[in-house]
Amino acid sequence: MDRRRRVSTLPRKGTRMPESDASSMADVDAVVLVGGLGTRLRPLTLSAAKQMLPTAGVPFLAHLLSRIRAAGLRHVVLGTSYKAETFSEYFGDGSDFGLDLEYVVEPVPLGTGGGIRNVAGRLRGSTAMVFNGDILSGVDLRSLLASHRRAAAQLTLHLVRVPDPSRFGSVPTDADGRVLDFVEKSDDPPTDQINAGCYVFERSTLESIPAGRVVSVERETFPGLLAAGARVHGYVDSSYWLDVGTPSAFVRGSADLVQGLAPSDALPGRPGVALVLPGATVHDGAVLEAGSTVGAGAMVAERARVEASVLFDGAVVGRGAEIVRSVVGTGAVVGDGSVLRDAVIGDGARIGARCELTGGIRVWPNVQIPDGGVRFSTDA
Repeated sequence: MDRRRRVSTLPRKGTRMPESDASSMADVDAVVLVGGLGTRLRPLTLSAAKQMLPTAGVPFLAHLLSRIRAAGLRHVVLGTSYKAETFSEYFGDGSDFGLDLEYVVEPVPLGTGGGIRNVAGRLRGSTAMVFNGDILSGVDLRSLLASHRRAAAQLTLHLVRVPDPSRFGSVPTDADGRVLDFVEKSDDPPTDQINAGCYVFERSTLESIPAGRVVSVERETFPGLLAAGARVHGYVDSSYWLDVGTPSAFVRGSADLVQGLAPSDALPGRPGVALVLPGATVHDGAVLEAGSTVGAGAMVAERARVEASVLFDGAVVGRGAEIVRSVVGTGAVVGDGSVLRDAVIGDGARIGARCELTGGIRVWPNVQIPDGGVRFSTDA
């Protein structure tokens, strides 16, 4: 076997996550928002909610839930909407994963704030830790909660420092961590701190969000709390952080998980340069590298190279094909000698031999491209 390839096994439903001391998390609920349509990840999300997409061998949500459980949280409420049934079908009541899961379905999209308010009736404790379901993060959840409590805050935001804050809204804080303002995207942001999509709400603060209508936490809830004089605290760190809502970020996040660069207790096996799931076939002459995943039942033929990419279950990569920073959907076929760079291939699509698909191209499910049908070079 190629030294750059490592075979791991997949923890199927029924595998328990490691135990941890839950004492510091008593009276704290976890809320995970998974109701979005995932339009930026189409066509992958035409058949699955984005949090259920296979990411380093398991649904993306499994990685987040593993982090939640490792921190000592047990009761988790999932705020769902799009393809809501797929979450309960896989995770059930959570007992197989060492959690107590409940599901609340939004009848219509309510925005981030409305989605948070919509789960209030299922909360059991006085504090709720709220997670955007498409964020991969290494934040220390226990330290985040401890910081919230020391500050006697009504709301604490996890903030991360990024090299280019102009692409985001920014959140300046004072020396004590008190949030001073919420600033929209600008060419000259006042700080490199941005909202990382994880919050600690006191229950009374969460219940003050208007019910039954669309609410934006960024534009309405958070500024409103500041204006009312509430104690809004910022927990700032430089931990691993990635919004996996785009194809390029999705493949990067999966690769980082496989290589151990992003933290997770749900990775099926030890970190390595590649992850090959049970039932997959990889020819000895193929090369897997940079955190690639080969799904169950997938096949990679001789002389093929798969770099920093995700092959879903049953995908087929032909002889001499090159797959770089790309996603190949369930049952999709990439023909001999074809090249994919920064491409997304939908479920069941068939890419003929000697094609070149690059630059963010997306191929919808079941589309068929003939041999040599798409090329960017003049080679025959």
